Amino acid sequence: MMITALLGLGSNLGDREASLAAARADLEAHPRIRLDRSSGLFSTAAVGGPPNQPDYLNAVLRIATSLPPAVLLAFCHELEQRAGRERQIRWGARTLDVDVLCYDALVLNAPDLQLPHPRLHERRFVLEPLCDLVPDWPHPVSGETFASLLNKLPVSGVQRVRTIW
Repeated sequence: MMITALLGLGSNLGDREASLAAARADLEAHPRIRLDRSSGLFSTAAVGGPPNQPDYLNAVLRIATSLPPAVLLAFCHELEQRAGRERQIRWGARTLDVDVLCYDALVLNAPDLQLPHPRLHERRFVLEPLCDLVPDWPHPVSGETFASLLNKLPVSGVQRVRTIW
């Protein structure tokens, strides 16, 4: 059975767009993942972590997968490692970040994986590309649509870089 999942991708080191494109290609090549749609690309200043980080490029992918949530997360971490990500500083600069944002309407609070992503409703850099794809998708906990959640956040420096990616 295929489940719809939403993945958040981000990069702020190296060739950011190439890192995101490589991750997307690797996801598409997985036999148990089908890419349904991609948001546009968005640029934003780093949130949290050390000061003076380069800006991020962010996107969201809607996929269909038969992978269980923990296995999907493990594959996302594998993609990050392939891209040279080093996990030394929390919220530090990175070549690639791939987060499982939602796994259908599943609510999960495991030590290694929380679904939906615990901070997605607070992050404009996640909600902007989510609304590009699925503005009417209800948040699995609050029931509010992503568009409604985005409208509650202060306007910030998230800028669309490209509509089609």
